[in-house]
Amino acid sequence: MTPAARLSAAIDILADIEARRRPAPDALKDWGLAHRFAGSSDRAAIAGLVYDALRRKGSAAFLMGEATARAVALGTLRLERGLEAAAIACLTRGRFAPPALSHAEQTALAEHSLAGAPPHVLGDYPEWLDPPLARMFGEDRAAEGAALARRAPLDLRVNMLKADRDKAAAELAHLTPEHTQWSPAGLRIMLPADAKSPPVHAEPAYIKGHVEVQDEGSQLAALLAGAQPGEQVIDLCAGAGGKTLALAALMANRGQIYASDLDLRRLAPIHARLSRAGARNVQVRTPRPHIDALADQAGRADLVLIDAPCTGTGTWRRNPDAKWRVRPGALAERIKEQAELLGRAAGLVKPGGRIAYVTCSLLAEENGDQVRAFLACHQEFAPISPGEAVAVLGARAAAFCEAALVSPEGLLMTPRRTGTDGFFVALLRRSH
Repeated sequence: MTPAARLSAAIDILADIEARRRPAPDALKDWGLAHRFAGSSDRAAIAGLVYDALRRKGSAAFLMGEATARAVALGTLRLERGLEAAAIACLTRGRFAPPALSHAEQTALAEHSLAGAPPHVLGDYPEWLDPPLARMFGEDRAAEGAALARRAPLDLRVNMLKADRDKAAAELAHLTPEHTQWSPAGLRIMLPADAKSPPVHAEPAYIKGHVEVQDEGSQLAALLAGAQPGEQVIDLCAGAGGKTLALAALMANRGQIYASDLDLRRLAPIHARLSRAGARNVQVRTPRPHIDALADQAGRADLVLIDAPCTGTGTWRRNPDAKWRVRPGALAERIKEQAELLGRAAGLVKPGGRIAYVTCSLLAEENGDQVRAFLACHQEFAPISPGEAVAVLGARAAAFCEAALVSPEGLLMTPRRTGTDGFFVALLRRSH
């Protein structure tokens, strides 16, 4: 396919996403099935432009003066890819190209800028989220949003049950991995803006369980939870098992992890992942109607990890279409679920034990507010200071505390501050 034909395809896919409010991966898959002549390089290039357009949707629409799929795609070529108006005009000529640029489009591409744009445009996030983001970041909210609008690297966690970081890096040397800045078990593969993600799942190192795909922020959330060998641990929202696997490695397969979730469908992948990783200290507690799968663990856990359902605002660079689908009603529903999970965790922790409350959200309503509300109702719990929590990072601890946004309730990682996805981590200890 020619570059012009790829642009035309990307515009069609963006229009489909907008019209049917569907996830980008579904729209891309359907387009590929309907256009089997497109090669893998074509599909990768089209997907790259679609995701870039979703990341820069707000600023691209502002530049062009309208928010149509075509305007967003053209604006993205100017803002994200750095193409001049003349180069973009060349992509609207010839067979299979989108219609030629109008005079208004040429003017916008050649003369318009983001000067004077409001923070939600500069940060490429929905306007309704500007007040809560202003509450968190103040004048830095546009810069925080812009960092979330950049493409994420590919992060891997080395499974210390089977390999060490140097061995895994040697196995993946052809991908030029680097050590992550904070996580002692992390490898990072940097990806150019238009590059296709490497098929890590087909790598022998992955198949043998030496590495798992996991953002460095998620790795750190598991590490900061402080699970120790021999402890009794409950992963209350285990899902596919990413943090469960990290906990098993940190515990060196000693002690016991009970992995559960409210939705048994989310647990489905965990069984194969546990087997591949060699994690032997995990019991999967599958939920059943009207049966508490963890009833026998009441008051027994050293640690309960809550990887809470949330708006996912911290993962926008990996799921850019999600930020335009999130609505205020979804935030209210997540807040309710989080409060219920914290209440449930309180009954599972033994005296001296702790709760690790984790979200991939940047919003105070899901983070510090939730912790304060919980502590007001459960005075047997008190927050563990972030300074104490980050001690597990050793020599990196002080620098990490300086980089993260620290509060009395916990700490917040963001792409701009820590180079990770956005994660909030709070540790709460039960005194009696």
